[in-house]
Formats: sequence, C-alpha cells, structure tokens
Amino acid sequence: MWMEKLCDGVLRVMTPIGPRYIQPSLGKRIYLMWIFRHFHSLPHQVLSSWQQEMIDRLCVEHRFVSLPLGLEDAPILGTVENRLPVADTLPPRRPSASVGEAALAPLVADVQQRS
Repeated sequence: MWMEKLCDGVLRVMTPIGPRYIQPSLGKRIYLMWIFRHFHSLPHQVLSSWQQEMIDRLCVEHRFVSLPLGLEDAPILGTVENRLPVADTLPPRRPSASVGEAALAPLVADVQQRS
C-alpha cells in the first residue's frame, strides 16, 4: 500500500466548499507520508508552521486532481481539515453599553488602594 501512495497518492484537503484533492510531487508525497504516518486525518492547526505553509502553497499552485479521472481509486496520503478557527468566524465583541466608566470607577479605585 505504501508503494501505491508513493507513486500515485493524493492529498485530500477539506475546505468549506467540500474536499479538494491535490497531486503533489514525489518529494512532497514522501514528506506527506511521513506527516500522516500515524493518522489518516489532521487539523490544519496542529501542523507545524512549515507544514502549514507547504499545504497552503500546494493549494495555491492549483494542482487539483479532478474527480472523474479515477480519483476514487487513488490512494489518499492523508486528509487536512482546513477549517477556519471558531474565533475567526465570530464577529468581534463590543463592550456592553450599560457598563460605563462611572460604574467602573469604584472598582478601579479599590484595586489601586490595595496595590
């Protein structure tokens, strides 16, 4: 099985619009086999910064393999869950309008007295 992955393996990248399959070069296939040696799927966030940059470069190079060309038979090197972190998708929090500076002044004074 590892010879098939080495020769014809593809990387599956999960994106918000669905899975995308990338056909990396031989050297990158070897490295990806090393990254995914113990796991079938890894979140993008757990990869090192260099590994994240490599995956991002592969996605930008548009080396996508189309599904009808027998992709269902192609061995998958691994799956990168390329989801946005939850904190990035939420709108920024604004301070409550009901808490003004006048309400915080006694608390600040109390903290300053204790210091």
